[in-house]
Parts: sequence; structure tokens; C-alpha cells
Amino acid sequence: MAITETRTTCPYCGVGCGVLMQVDTDGSVAVKGDPAHPANHGRLCSKGAALADTLDQGGRLLYPEVHGKRCDWDTALATVAEGFQRIIRQHGPDAVALYVSGQLLTEDYYVANKFMKGYIGSANIDTNSRLCMASAVSGYKRAFGSDSVPCSYQDLEQARLIVLVGSNTAWCHPVLYQRMAQARKDHTDMRVVVIDPRRTATCDIADVHLALRSGSDATLFNGLLVYLEQNGHGHSQFVTHCTEGLDAALATARVSAPSIQVVAERCGLEATAVAEFYSLFARNERVVTVFSQGINQSSSGTDKVNSIINCHLFTGRIGRPGMGPFSFTGQPNAMGGREVGGLANQLAAHMDIENGAHRALLQAYWQSPAMASKPGLKAVDLFKAVHDKRIKALWIMGTNPAVSLPAVDRARAALDNCELVVVSDCVRHTDTTARAHVLLPAAAWGEKDGTVTNSERRISRQRTFLPPPGEAQPDWWIVSQVARRMGYEHGFNYASAADIFREYALLTGTANNNNRALDISALGMLDATAYDTLQPIQWPVTSDHPQGTPRLFGDGRFYTPSGKARFISITPIPPVHATDAAYPLILNTGRLRDQWHSMTRTSKAARLSAHQPEPFVDVHPADAAAAGIDDGSLARVASRWGEITVRAHVSTQQRRAEVFVPIHWSDQFASNARVGAVVNPVVDPVSGQPEFKHTPVRIAAYHPQWYGFLLSRRRLVVPDAAYWVAARGDKFWRYEIAGEQSPDDWATHARSLLCNKDSQVGWIEYFDKGRHQYRGARLVANRLESCIFIGPDHVLPPRDWLAGLFAHPTLTADQRTSLLTGAPGKGRSDSGRSVCACFSVGINTLLHAIRRDRLTTPEAIGTALKAGTNCGSCIPEIKALIAQVKETTA
Repeated sequence: MAITETRTTCPYCGVGCGVLMQVDTDGSVAVKGDPAHPANHGRLCSKGAALADTLDQGGRLLYPEVHGKRCDWDTALATVAEGFQRIIRQHGPDAVALYVSGQLLTEDYYVANKFMKGYIGSANIDTNSRLCMASAVSGYKRAFGSDSVPCSYQDLEQARLIVLVGSNTAWCHPVLYQRMAQARKDHTDMRVVVIDPRRTATCDIADVHLALRSGSDATLFNGLLVYLEQNGHGHSQFVTHCTEGLDAALATARVSAPSIQVVAERCGLEATAVAEFYSLFARNERVVTVFSQGINQSSSGTDKVNSIINCHLFTGRIGRPGMGPFSFTGQPNAMGGREVGGLANQLAAHMDIENGAHRALLQAYWQSPAMASKPGLKAVDLFKAVHDKRIKALWIMGTNPAVSLPAVDRARAALDNCELVVVSDCVRHTDTTARAHVLLPAAAWGEKDGTVTNSERRISRQRTFLPPPGEAQPDWWIVSQVARRMGYEHGFNYASAADIFREYALLTGTANNNNRALDISALGMLDATAYDTLQPIQWPVTSDHPQGTPRLFGDGRFYTPSGKARFISITPIPPVHATDAAYPLILNTGRLRDQWHSMTRTSKAARLSAHQPEPFVDVHPADAAAAGIDDGSLARVASRWGEITVRAHVSTQQRRAEVFVPIHWSDQFASNARVGAVVNPVVDPVSGQPEFKHTPVRIAAYHPQWYGFLLSRRRLVVPDAAYWVAARGDKFWRYEIAGEQSPDDWATHARSLLCNKDSQVGWIEYFDKGRHQYRGARLVANRLESCIFIGPDHVLPPRDWLAGLFAHPTLTADQRTSLLTGAPGKGRSDSGRSVCACFSVGINTLLHAIRRDRLTTPEAIGTALKAGTNCGSCIPEIKALIAQVKETTA
């Protein structure tokens, strides 16, 4: 029985799910969803359900290092402080910068921002949230005068129309998707529209899917605004008394979207589908429009955000239950970072850096020696400044920009040539830590205390339930120690995260007078016990609203100088870089269901790699045929900025002339799959957010001389593989490999790769020289230790049955006999590729049960196998399997 149970918050996406972590007397940890948390009511996605699998200390950065050598904290902190001071003396405060992360807690973010903007006196602090949510911030500020998400998750269940734009919610925010799916079942009059160039798993609940041309969202919503005005669907009282700028916005919209037919042509859609969407929006008052990275990650992302908001303002669909423009944030604390000034163009507490009164207020509050007087450099420009040697010292916290930035090879070159690179992280080996002069071991999730804010403005506690390993420390402590060594002791005398939270909370109410939406001053006097027991709560939290505020703008008052919301005139602009004969396809990037960012955490959970163990490119059959690419073969995806090699998935779900590649693979897990190397570095001129959804590329077949895979209990290096991908399995590592030169003797080569000096090794192998096939297996005490399969093409035996053999302490005679065939003997079962990550249910198991028991619904499969009963992300795939069986048996 567990001796401790801690309520905390999941460290993955912006849903902000509550989790219960149970630590047993033997140190083992179990996780379950917190039924009392209002974000998830006990439900978790596949990543959240696997959190306990990711908490081992393997690969952790445990001690400070300077130039690759372990040292004590005093030495490392002094090196950072002295390096920053020297560079500031020689080149000024703008020669140093911080690049931080939505993985930080609000308290960490606050201290880092205070250090940089209030004490060093430069605004060169930006965050990886710039890559995912900056356009939402800019759009909200232009329309409302504040970075204020108006909605609550309850609105998703109270709406009668949900429009999902550029959001594969089923995979990227699975718990919210399941809340919507359940609401769709509970309310037969609810409708769902999905607007996305790809047919994703989210379309499973859609009544209408608009597979629009990449980048044409603003045209679609301009057309909606025109349609609403032409057909008399405006809320005249709200528009008159609560908004300004409608006439100009309508005049501009009429130019780009004068009619449904023109909109359909420009968006690459059928006019009937556009008309159906417009009609649904017009006749349903309770409309929530959810938007995420597909809107934000664009060279005109801010305009797209405002084109959506314009339609809600025109109809008055904001500030009331079941309606509003709702940005789903990408990271667990992207919102918290925005609150405390983590972006280079903000100050803490939603104050404006270009507002002299705000700067003076904050400097007085902090009693700081130097206040930044102008916006700092945003992420892409910040790394360009490092590349150009204008920034000479860069401190990176909790993020991996050597993988995640666009045109990332330029960012890598910048880091390689930077005078001082400091990295605070919990992982020792990443593409970014490899380029650091100073490494500072940071406490990881479960080891630190603080708060995060989710997509609905709900502040939740992250609580410690594990001791930090080695000498790891919280990020706020690390920053404070450097600040103190730079002479700023009086500003950084914090004893706990609670001290920081109180300072920040009181700041939000200082000279506010209801002029800033962000106000949590009612929490500013929490003592240690009250902070420790703080329950999830939505801001604003004031003396007038001590229990929080579910939604904003219900009073029709906004935070612009006039108090009115602003319509923004939107002229859709084409992408900065268009396709051409050399690069005829459009690359779109995004997340997978079971992985997170650059996989430093999720790669530790074997079940999270089972569904998609390899980087891939989704490509339409016609585009694949034109490039000579077969499903399952290898392909090269190239742009003007770089090239990657990935597995080809040929699918009719992909729009023609467009391809999709996931973002997660780094040099730690693949030979050449960093999609950031290919991505277009152009940014939105307002938000500074990069264009991750529209890069001109070409694809080509890659034909190595041999293909193969390797399964091993040990992590290996495969020196002769031009292509390799590593993924953790249950008690083994899986490698997909390919090479351009075959060894003269495969048997000798394989043995040298897989064997060591263990005299108890058994070896079985098969080699067909004429067919260029080799298969070998290494056994130790009759237990499978590793196996390798090589062939002349990508058609190789499935890996799943072989992977299952690693769970056996010894092999049976039948298993040994079947080993080199790669398949179980007659009458033996093979579960097949994983479909349900939560319960490790394979495709063959599902198909067998569907056929044998005549299962016709996901619910019936859930009862029989549990698949689909946790996060539900696999339900669309389960439905497709049911349809497949029905079609083949009809």
C-alpha cells in the first residue's frame, strides 16, 4: 500500500491535468488521474498515464560541469556570474540573453524575468513558447488590449458548435478531446467542424471537415465575417457599445472574400462545404472556436487569430457560457510564462515594456538597479544575434533549441561559436547540452514545487513527491544564486517557491485598479500552508472574486484605451516562401499522440514508442508515385534550409501537394530526422512566431544498399548505418537501420556488433548470399540478448513478436526454432503493432477480437480488451479497424 500520495499537475501539454502520485515504501511510483481536478476529472492521456515510467535517473544531469568536467556549485555559479559580468562590462547588457521554457514553473519564470529585465537591464529573455503561442498572445492583445483567454473548459461542453481550427486535439490535447467527444454524445444537437489540411484523428467526431489549402485560414474567416454581415447575423447592440473598427474590418474582408464561391476557390474547398460551415456558425449562438498551432505557427498567424476573433465579436459570442475564441496552449506553463513576462516584448504581470509608467512601477516594486526600456529579441532573432556575435553569452533553461528551432543548423552553428553557453537542464545528453560550456543540474518534474497555469487560466500546484537526485536544484534557486553572485542579493533572497509566488501575486494587484486583466492579488498573502494546499483556481482572483473567474468579458468591458474590443482589418497574405518547380510541396509539422517535444522524457517509456517508433513523412499516394516512393520505404525531405531522411507513410488522409513530418526526433534518437533543419525560418512580423506549417520542400526516394532492424538489450552504436533510429522497447532497444555499403562478411560483422567477451553466448544465424539476406541472434543462457535482420529492401519481418521474446527469461524450443523467421510458429499469436498505448493492445489482438467476438463498437472493444477506455486517443484507429473488418467480411 502506498505510504504517500501527492496531488500535482501533469508536465506535458497545456490541458493542465491533475495527477495523483503514489510513492510506496520501496520507492516505486504509481500514477493515476486526479478525479477532483476540474481540468481532467481523473482522466489522463497516454503520456500522463505513463509518467511513472519516466522517473528513473538514467541519463540525468546530476552535478554541475564546466567545460565537460564535474565541479561544485560554487565554481559553476561563479563561472556563470563572472562570465556574464565580464561580457556586460565589455559589451553592455544586450550582449547577454536567456532562452527559457514553458516547462519552467511560474516561480522559475518570474525570477528569471526579474533577473534579466530588472537587474541586468535587458529584455533579451525569450521562451520556447514563442514557437507555439506567441500569435495567440498578439491576437488577443490587438483585439482585447490584454493577453486574456476568455473561455473555460466548461464552455466546450456547453457549446452547440465547436470549431477546431489547426488543432489535432485528439492527439495534442487528448483529455479535452475526450471531453468534447463525450459532450457530442450527450447532446445530439451539438455539431463539430474541423478545419485542417490533414484528415487527423480529431476528424473522428467531426460533422464537417474542411481540408483547406495550407495558409488560407484568414480567407475562410474573412468570408465568414462577410457572410454573417450579409445575412444579418450580427449582434448590433454588442457591436455598437462594446467594439470599434467594424467598418474597416468588413471593407477589407469583402476584398479577399466577397462570396462563398471565391472563398472556396481560394481555400481549395467545395463551395457546399464552406456554405455548410458558415450556416452552422450563423445559426448556433453558442460557438466555441478552438485554435492552436495550425493557426499560430504561421508567418501571418496573428492575422489568422484576429480573423477568428472578428467573427466572435461581430456576433457577440464572447464572455458568456458556451462561446468564445479559445486558444489551446501547447506546454504545461506557456500561460504562466506569459503572465510573468517570459516573452521578450512583455513585462511581468501583463505590463507593457513600452509603457513608461509600467516600467517605473515595476522598477519601484522590485527596487531594481536597471529596467529594460525596450523589447528584447524574440527567439529566432535572438539566435540570429548569437550567430552574428551580437549576443556573446546565452543561458538556456529547460529546452532544446538545437532541435526545436527552425533552420536549426544555423542555431547550432550559433551555439558552437558563442563565447559562453550555459544550460540548465535535468538531462545530461541532448543536442543542446552537447554545445554548452557550463551545465547546471536542474530539478525535474516531481522534484520541485511551484505553480503552472493551463489553457483556461487555471493556476494549479506542482508539488514535490521525489527528492532531487545528485546535486540538482530548482531553476529559481539557480538563477537566484547567480544573481546574488552578481551583486543583486537584496532582490533574490528567496527561501522557497512560496516566497516568489507571494511577491508575484501581490505585484499583479499593484496599481492595477482593474486596468489589467491579470490580477491574483487575493492570493498574495498565502502562508506556507495555504500555498501548499492551494486548489486549482482560474484568474482573476481578487477580493471581489476570491473563488476565481471562469470566463472573461461578460461585462462587455475590455482592456483597450477605449474599453472596447477592436476589430482588426485582415488582408490575407501569401506565405513568404512559395512552392516552385524545385520545391513543389508544402511541409507541415506537428506532434504525435504519444511523444513530447524532443523525447527527453517520453523516450523512457517503452509503451510510448510502440505506436510510432520511427520518424516519418505522410505523403499522398499521387505525390509518392511521382517521386517513386513506396509505402514503408525511406524518403528524403529537403528544403532550401536542410534535409532529413525518414520513413514514408503513403496515405490518402494527406492532402495532395502537402506532406507532414513530426517534430520529435533529435540526434539522440535518429541519424538525420531533425525536422527543424528543414523548416522555413520566416516569422510572423507581429508575434515573431516561426512558420512551422508552410515550408516549400521536395521529396525523393532514398535507396540504400541494404535495410534492416536490430533488437538488443543493450544500447548500441551502429557505425556502418547511414540511416538509424533508436527507440526504447520493453527490456530492449529497437533500431531501424539502413546502409550504403554492405560488409564483405555479414556474419563476422554482426557478431562484432552484437557480441562481447561473454563466453556463454549462443549464436544462431541464417545467410542467403544470393538474396542478400542475413539474420542472426545472440543468446545468453538461452535468453534472447539481441537479434539482427538484414535484407535488400524495406520489406522485413514484423518486429512485434520478436520484441515480445525479450520478456521471456528463457526461450522455448519452438521460440528458438521460429526466431529467425521473425514470426511465431503455427497456432501461436502475435499481438502486432501497438494501437492502444495506455494498455499496450496490438493491432492483431484487436482484429482477432473484432472478428471472433463480432465486436462492432469501440465500447464493446473497451469492455473486452480495455483498449480506448483511458485517454481515448486510439478510438479513431479502433473505429477504422472495425470498418476494415466489416468491409472484408461483407
